Amino acid sequence: MLNSVQLKILHDSEPDTILSPDLIGQIAAQADASKLTDEQLLEFLKICNVLYRGGEPLISDYLYDSVFLAELRRRHPHHPYLETVEPEKAFVGKTVALPEKMLSTDKAYKPDEINRWLTRIEKAADEINVDPSELMFRVTPKLDGYAAYDDGKILYTRGDGRKGTDISRVFERGLIVGGNGQRGQGAGEIVVGQNYFNTYLADYFENARNFQASIIREKELEPHALEAIRNHAAIFYPFSQLPGRHVSAAEIRADFPNIVEEVRSMVDYDVDGVIFEVTHDAVKKHMGATRHHHRWQIAYKNNIETATVKVLRVTPQTSRSGRVNPVAELEPTRLSGAMISRATAHHYGMVKGQGIGAGTIIELTRSGLVIPKIERVITPQSPQIPDRCPSCGSELVWDSDYLYCLNTTQCPAQIENTIEHFFRTLANVDGFGLKTIEKLHAAGVNSVYAVYQLDMEQLQKMGFGDKTAQNLLDQLQRSRNEAIEDWRFLGAFGIYRMGLGNCERLLQHYHLTDIFKLTVEDITAIEGFAEKTAVAVVECLKKVEHDFMQIYQLGFNLIQTPLISEQQQTSSPVSGKTIVFTGTMQHGKRDDMKKEAKRLGAKVADSVTGKTDYLVTGAEVGAAKINAAMQKGVRVISEEEYLSLLSG
Repeated sequence: MLNSVQLKILHDSEPDTILSPDLIGQIAAQADASKLTDEQLLEFLKICNVLYRGGEPLISDYLYDSVFLAELRRRHPHHPYLETVEPEKAFVGKTVALPEKMLSTDKAYKPDEINRWLTRIEKAADEINVDPSELMFRVTPKLDGYAAYDDGKILYTRGDGRKGTDISRVFERGLIVGGNGQRGQGAGEIVVGQNYFNTYLADYFENARNFQASIIREKELEPHALEAIRNHAAIFYPFSQLPGRHVSAAEIRADFPNIVEEVRSMVDYDVDGVIFEVTHDAVKKHMGATRHHHRWQIAYKNNIETATVKVLRVTPQTSRSGRVNPVAELEPTRLSGAMISRATAHHYGMVKGQGIGAGTIIELTRSGLVIPKIERVITPQSPQIPDRCPSCGSELVWDSDYLYCLNTTQCPAQIENTIEHFFRTLANVDGFGLKTIEKLHAAGVNSVYAVYQLDMEQLQKMGFGDKTAQNLLDQLQRSRNEAIEDWRFLGAFGIYRMGLGNCERLLQHYHLTDIFKLTVEDITAIEGFAEKTAVAVVECLKKVEHDFMQIYQLGFNLIQTPLISEQQQTSSPVSGKTIVFTGTMQHGKRDDMKKEAKRLGAKVADSVTGKTDYLVTGAEVGAAKINAAMQKGVRVISEEEYLSLLSG
């Protein structure tokens, strides 16, 4: 079955489809194109493309290519649909001609297909008297993002390959350019870091493509999406800037699996394969292009492992925010080298809409180390939707596709996850994992403040050994003594819509103890805070103020975020500069140097871009990193030169 978002995308894009929503879901579940009429097959391909471009894919790329597109190619090898770029839904804005055509890429799923492509390249080289043995091929990661084109003034969606939509607003929202950071480098993709997505966005977006589409489509971004942009986790990556390898055809044939694996792992973005392209300009010109793709380029796509699995049950789990998340317990199945017994069903709207319950047969996918994903439901069953919180028994309420427990003060799961979140976010304390916290809570400890009131005798009575109890007390003391940023301390309280980036942004304008007096107007006056976010923040601050002040007064060693008004008055030589620290520092910890640089008004980044002012190098830094920075025009200075700069 299609979810509500997919139905809306179809209604907006394909209102006159001949296929009913039920039939669309049935075709997707059966994954069999042989029984479809030509008209149904073509319509289904168009629907799959619309949903994919809209960030709500119906089936996997592999099924689209190997089952449905392959069936159309078998029946009608020269069908116009096969010779044109699959169009994407236009976003808000005027459709304009692209500066140059953005074609699709021909695809291969088997090494033999790549070998045949290499043979065609070599034959073309012979035809124009170029020695095939001298040809070189560039191999780059195939980003699974949102294709766009940047001419330096406008960022366009790919559209139909010839006309796209102006989405330059994403740069105005703070999106940066990957690689050397320069605008105007042509075609690329909007992507988001895998680790960042899994850590900070997976609870709010079903997949990375859904997120990527949202930052283009939405008039007002969700705070989580805006924060990802401002944290430079989401970027526009020009294809010309992608890392890769230059290899010969002989090397590709001899070491194909290793080359593919090495190149795929070069970036921390969703990658669904690698791109091979010949670099010889005359050969490229001779081979030319179809209306659909360049003949001198091909993508080797991951043949993602899939398995048909039976769901044993769907288990509800209550999170820190009170959201009840469904976890599908599966018959143990080996997939991509790992034994899989659980998979996320994302939310109960999906469980309800697609019929995921005991006995449901699903198609499970997993590529590399990616979290197992329910690709599609093959045989639905009646879902079991909980009406009570599995942790405290309180009645659950629906909010869109999600179920929530509103018993925030007494729900064990919310209490335990809140305490665990506090210590995990502080990141300067060990020993307070979920199992320890569950044991503390079972003994009556129900708040972070109560944890800090514990003594040796109490811990011993709870069943902790002398050594463990002393270690926990030492770690609590450490958490107060060891210096941490005030924005990290604020972030540990889990205030709604206040990730670490927004916490730091807020404290650049107001001191930590003053934020509880702020009004909605005060917060909306800060760049990046929409009114909806400000209302939620003010309301949540009122709820946590008592707990916050109790814990704050225990005495933590907090590093104050410099106020922007004070930064503007400082005479620091690094004020306003963007600095990256790398290598092992001799005069102190790298984290301490970062904190000091921020105090002096500098912007500290983790990776070098064209906007970086200084790369400060300690010991054991590779020459490649230094050379890459110098190529981008970044000044490289040693740790000693940096310290001299500060003292001078």
